[in-house]
Amino acid sequence: MKIFDNVFGVHENAMRLRQDRLGLLSENIVNSETPNYKAKDLDFKKAMKASVSNMNVSLKQTHGSHMDHKNLGRLGDAEIIYRNPMNPAADGNTVEAHYEQSEFGKETARYMATVQFIENRIGGIRRAFRGE
Repeated sequence: MKIFDNVFGVHENAMRLRQDRLGLLSENIVNSETPNYKAKDLDFKKAMKASVSNMNVSLKQTHGSHMDHKNLGRLGDAEIIYRNPMNPAADGNTVEAHYEQSEFGKETARYMATVQFIENRIGGIRRAFRGE
C-alpha cells in the first residue's frame, strides 16, 4: 500500500546499517586471535548521510507553502573501512578486543533504541486504526 511506503522514515535504513555494523564488530571479536586478520568497520555517519540525501517522500503538494519532498531511495551497501590499531599485534592482527567489545555494546544500545522507535511507530499506527 502506498500510504505505508515511508512509515519508518530513516529508521528502517538506520536499523539495517546498525545490523551490518554489529555483524562486522562481532566478526572482529571472533577473529581477535586470528593472525593477519584486519579489523573492519563501516562509517555509519557517512552511510546514513548518503541514505538521507537519497531519501525522498513522494507526496502530492496540495498547497504552495507545503514542504517539497522527493522519492525514497534504497540504501546502497555501506563502505567497509579498516581500522588502524593503537597497539598492533606482532602477528599482523589489528583487532583490539577491548575496543571492539566497547563499540559492540554502544552499537547494541543504539540498535535497541532504533527498534524501540519503530515499535512505538507501529503502536501509533495500531492506535490510529482503532480510533484511539
